[in-house]
Amino acid sequence: MSTLLHTQDYSYYAVLIACLLPYLFVGVAKFGTGHRYNNHDPRAFLEQVEGKHKRAHNAQLNSFEALPLFIAGVLIAHRSIGVEPDYLTLNVLSWCFIALRLAYGWAYITDRASLRSIIWFFGLGVSASLYFL
Repeated sequence: MSTLLHTQDYSYYAVLIACLLPYLFVGVAKFGTGHRYNNHDPRAFLEQVEGKHKRAHNAQLNSFEALPLFIAGVLIAHRSIGVEPDYLTLNVLSWCFIALRLAYGWAYITDRASLRSIIWFFGLGVSASLYFL
């Protein structure tokens, strides 16, 4: 299995998951609010939610904001990798980003503001580190 991790690139799967994460958070934002969901004007509906639903909506928005730096970092890392073992580093960093984004969403939704900020900072660092592989 370790040979497989060295020779296979799983970072593109991490990009796909990162692109889908905002939809997980918006699901939390939209459902269980106690209000009838308005599919005719979902953005207005989301602007009116409160508490954990509002924070889940904010986690969704921040997740979309974090995508460009991460996606570009993965693509740039792919262009600069010349030796196969570097894929291990790329895979680990990519999946660390996913774990951090999940933790970020959880911290945001459960209103752990300081922890959320720390997690956000580490996620930013992971994305930025992809540019230096």
